[in-house]
Amino acid sequence: MKSKYQNSNSFYRKTLLVLALLSIIPFLLVIYVFFCEKIDLTRLAVLVSALSLFSILVGFFLLRRSGDQLVSLSEKTGAIEPDGQQEPIHIKADREMVDIATHFNSMLKRLSEVNRGIREQAVQLMLYARDISLSHKKTKEEEEIRNSLSRYVGKNLVERLIESRKGVFPENERKEVTVLFADIRSFTTLSERMEAEEVVSMLNRFFGVMVDIIFKNNGILDKFVGDLFMAVFGLIPSENSSPYDAIRASMEMQDAMEELMKERARQGKEPFGIGIGINTGSVIVGNVGSENRMDYTVIGDSVNVAERLEQMAGGGEIIIGEQTHNQTRGYFRTQKKGETYVRHKTKPVTCYEVLTQNLQ
Repeated sequence: MKSKYQNSNSFYRKTLLVLALLSIIPFLLVIYVFFCEKIDLTRLAVLVSALSLFSILVGFFLLRRSGDQLVSLSEKTGAIEPDGQQEPIHIKADREMVDIATHFNSMLKRLSEVNRGIREQAVQLMLYARDISLSHKKTKEEEEIRNSLSRYVGKNLVERLIESRKGVFPENERKEVTVLFADIRSFTTLSERMEAEEVVSMLNRFFGVMVDIIFKNNGILDKFVGDLFMAVFGLIPSENSSPYDAIRASMEMQDAMEELMKERARQGKEPFGIGIGINTGSVIVGNVGSENRMDYTVIGDSVNVAERLEQMAGGGEIIIGEQTHNQTRGYFRTQKKGETYVRHKTKPVTCYEVLTQNLQ
């Protein structure tokens, strides 16, 4: 295939012309003069010298012009700024150099497009990095909140609190729940015979064991009041009914108390017992308090009944209300405790003592 550079406006053709001027043409002329014309050697030498000088000058001019074009192309390609906007290179030169400039412009255009794409990707990566950083920070903050709140209300309730839009439950509601009260018997007399540090240590050990049992049985811790605490069952979805969870938790609490008292006996410390009262009924569930301090709690007559039943229970006893008893009939052995009057209620409340769990 014929080369596209075999024309007068190409470095290749100029090179051939220079070679012809420097070699072939002078020798052909010498031969012609020597054979066809009768000329002496002196005149021949002068003619050959003049012709050779002319050929050299013409060849030098042609090559120098191409060399200048090459220098110009080199300067223009060397002036490319990697981060700047570069205009395409336009040059009037030999065909080869024009093609080099064209190919260079094409490559420069592709590099510019690649560079633009890299910059866009870099910006996108920076945005991704920012989002990941914010997400990591938010996740860390949520984890810290979970760890802090789970000490008080259990992990299930914490998840509901975190997932809610405003950080609180959206509205108050009326709901049937089971309320549990537990209190150390003769705590005042017991604490008077102990050092303050020992009392605090005893309560921390006691509450740590009891609260873990409440959380395990799908309850939430409502409040501590001295040596008394209140727990609520039925706010967290469970496979069992809230009365069942509450009674099972209370039995585990009494079993745990036996182990704690054995531990205290080995340490030569005075033992103690707890009384537990449980009642089921309709209450108002919601946030109560001020803008600066809120409590998620339950309010209602059923709460008062549960507290009264706890006051009736002796050390090691579990006293439940009638509705709690009716909803767990067949799961636990109970015996009727009798009737008791509760403040603000005209009729007495029937209550039962839990003995042991049935094997079914």
